[in-house]
Amino acid sequence: MDALRVNDVCKSYGGVEAVKGINFSVKKGEIFGLIGPNGAGKTTALRMISTLITITSGSITVCGHDVASEGDKVRKCISYLPEDAGAYKEMTGRRYLQFISGFFSEGGKKGQMLEEGIKIANLGDRIDSKVGTYSKGMMRRLLIARAMMTRPELAIMDEVTSGLDVINAHDIRGLIREIADSGVTVLLSSHNMHEVEYLCDRVAMINKGRIIMQGTPAELLEKYDALNLEEVFVKGVKSVE
Repeated sequence: MDALRVNDVCKSYGGVEAVKGINFSVKKGEIFGLIGPNGAGKTTALRMISTLITITSGSITVCGHDVASEGDKVRKCISYLPEDAGAYKEMTGRRYLQFISGFFSEGGKKGQMLEEGIKIANLGDRIDSKVGTYSKGMMRRLLIARAMMTRPELAIMDEVTSGLDVINAHDIRGLIREIADSGVTVLLSSHNMHEVEYLCDRVAMINKGRIIMQGTPAELLEKYDALNLEEVFVKGVKSVE
């Protein structure tokens, strides 16, 4: 069974169609990249999958559960890390993860979840510093730990390395690979095509609300006679202008 199936999904805001009948699926255990230019419908698609906004038409199934009719079950098997996610700056990293774990576990399991989060964050002694003193890279590690310590079946990440320097971005990509290797399915959106090419098993590109291409990075490079996925991206955007 696929971890995610998106079938002929549309989303309209009044008379504006943000998403126009998209179709794609994500296999269990793979890293799937959803790419596209600004305003293409990526974030709208991720929010529908995450149950944050309703679908106008079509269907989305996550881990065998229908997003529209089984939202509670979907939310129990996913984590969603948006680009603009933040944490309580006056809390320490440890206290923040402890606070979050209280929503997803109780008793002894709460302590186990907290320890898992601390391990994923890998912040050393800084786990006991206030979040407001963290660098962007440290903050991103903490937020990934928050999303992953619940052990989701599907992790949805939007621009997870946005604004990070080369070293921190490299470390975060390594962490995402570790997460996928542990059995978690990852749906990743990024404007960094080198990152997508490096991490993703398969890729779908959305432009003007429609999926215009999908396949493995190698398949797309061959199809578009491109040296890298950035070239594929540019050719794909220009093909529908």
